[in-house]
Amino acid sequence: MFGKSKIKMLPKWFAAIWIETNHSKGISSVQLAKMIGTTQKTAWFMLQRIRNAFGNKDDDDDFLSGIVEIDETYIGGKEKNKHKSKKLNAGRGTVGKSVAFGMREKGEDGEAMAVHVQDAKGATLHEKMLNRVLTGATIHADENSAYGALRDDYEVEQINHSADEYERDGVHTNSIESLWALVKRVYMGIHHHWSDKHMQKDLNACVFRINRKKVDTLSRVDEMLNMAMGARLTYKQLIASEGVA
Repeated sequence: MFGKSKIKMLPKWFAAIWIETNHSKGISSVQLAKMIGTTQKTAWFMLQRIRNAFGNKDDDDDFLSGIVEIDETYIGGKEKNKHKSKKLNAGRGTVGKSVAFGMREKGEDGEAMAVHVQDAKGATLHEKMLNRVLTGATIHADENSAYGALRDDYEVEQINHSADEYERDGVHTNSIESLWALVKRVYMGIHHHWSDKHMQKDLNACVFRINRKKVDTLSRVDEMLNMAMGARLTYKQLIASEGVA
């Protein structure tokens, strides 16, 4: 991650890692630049490299299992609040928003994962599940009909939020919704906007925080540095990346 950084920059790197890793909602590049004494462009590049390292792990060896809660959320501004030139004029609700799909093992300390997806269709979500959740696992979800596509490989139990049903015999989605609560706080409180190109890195940072919320500060930083090994991201790669998983 520190590839081609000058020695005098290392203290700034370590400060940036500590700040981004241990602030509950992260930090903006504008504020980080003021705190460590760099330009906003440099601080932005550093934060993108750090967030990229958060997702530097082998998904093939890190499957969720047991009871897994799943849910999707839509991230972006409301159509009615957009400038006239930015409106899609295609309706309201989820129009113009980006889609994030989350999975989390049941329980307060359950491991979580989140991916930026092109859409919330059953086939798309099924593919992401097969890459991250062991087949045969029990899935707890809401009433979304797209989850019917998962029944060939998983035991799916659903509750009906639209009918004010939020828990039934231990079936609920509270754990994954706590991840979305953090994501929305980060989005609205710090960033105000995520581009599709870099959204996966922002999700990686949120997942890192919620998976390690009970880990002490130094251990959290140490783990992040280990994840940074081999996670170098050049500026050319950064601005050229597509972003959608």
